[in-house]
Amino acid sequence: MAELSPILKQATPVLAAWGEGAYIFDEDDRRYLDFTAGIGVTSTGHCHPRVVAAAQEQVATLVHGQYTTVMHRPLLRLTERLGEVLPQGVDRLFYVNSGSEAVEAALRLARQATGRQNAIVFQGSFHGRTMGAASLTTSGVKIRAGIGPLVPGVVVAPFPYAYRLGMSEDDAVAHALRELDYQFATVTSPQDTAAVFIEPVLGEGGYVPAPDAFLQGLRERADRHGFLLVLDEVQTGFGRTGTFWGHEPSGVRPDIVITAKGLASGFPLSAIAAPESVMSKAWPGSQGGTYGGNAVSCAAAIATLDVIQDEGLVDNSARMGERLRQGLEKVAGAHPVIGDVRGRGLMLASEFTAPDGSPDGATALRAQQAAARNGLLLLTCGPAGNVVRMIPPLVVNGEQVDTAVSLWAASVEEATRG
Repeated sequence: MAELSPILKQATPVLAAWGEGAYIFDEDDRRYLDFTAGIGVTSTGHCHPRVVAAAQEQVATLVHGQYTTVMHRPLLRLTERLGEVLPQGVDRLFYVNSGSEAVEAALRLARQATGRQNAIVFQGSFHGRTMGAASLTTSGVKIRAGIGPLVPGVVVAPFPYAYRLGMSEDDAVAHALRELDYQFATVTSPQDTAAVFIEPVLGEGGYVPAPDAFLQGLRERADRHGFLLVLDEVQTGFGRTGTFWGHEPSGVRPDIVITAKGLASGFPLSAIAAPESVMSKAWPGSQGGTYGGNAVSCAAAIATLDVIQDEGLVDNSARMGERLRQGLEKVAGAHPVIGDVRGRGLMLASEFTAPDGSPDGATALRAQQAAARNGLLLLTCGPAGNVVRMIPPLVVNGEQVDTAVSLWAASVEEATRG
């Protein structure tokens, strides 16, 4: 009898039967407030009627038209629509299926476009599990262990994680930029560096926002040295952080943008976008794939963009995110084991630490598990598993946020009792 791999472990005990909006229901019709959103994927909530209708209509006409064999209208319409929300001048797109594949495509493009081999990433970054993407990932050794040698040419630099470093944000930024310059002097010559890859908010690494000044410092160095700035917006894009793209508050101009997760409300679709001057330098045959730009996924992505715009979900993310943050900070104020509350928009987290300042993964896990029992689905992250993150769908309302905070308060109390 076939079974799933024993390595696949569920974060919650829920056997999902159906979903609606911010809720998941199990086979006994018990309702759970889903603040995981499929790890930031179901941006318009579970089974948004407009996304469902678009997918159903497309299934009845064309399920798959392989995009290097034939072209189909949903892919062309989606490309046109994405041009309305992508950063100015970043207007050439290549589609694949997952975030990892898009990262691989961005790494390939960066090397071919610059003729250089090295890539710089930052401590705590998560860029995927496929071989090239795993080589760029430092959110935890579980992604990298046992598969070496990894892809060469990857250099890891410090991230300005102010709480972990025990510094102010300004001092953390100065430290991280200084150490990056030291890497240029000691490990990778700028003339050998193809690109810097960065998440506007560390995802698996602990939901740590990249300060605007840090992104601006990276842009200045990219311009000075001629390498590319690659923004991995797989988790932060499509309104998650209270702006459409996570990097927007910094005002920086990316050379390559990577998007996935919330792009199609749960249908598998990802993409990289770059200016024509960069994308045209990809070598012939370097971009392709059987399922990339699937017609049903593209139809769902178009509907997702419609819903985000028509329902004002980016503004809702900002407003509900601030409401959620205030609630989380109130809970943290009553429980010293929560050392930091941080994030942007509806991408927020609570970091658990022991009295000596060391990570307290055990209490974080107890709180996350207690929340599941209480009807609130959450996930942990961070290298030590001591960060509990909240990623509700962008359609979440004030009543649901307040309920989540109440359930979280009860769960933290339960986890710290005794």
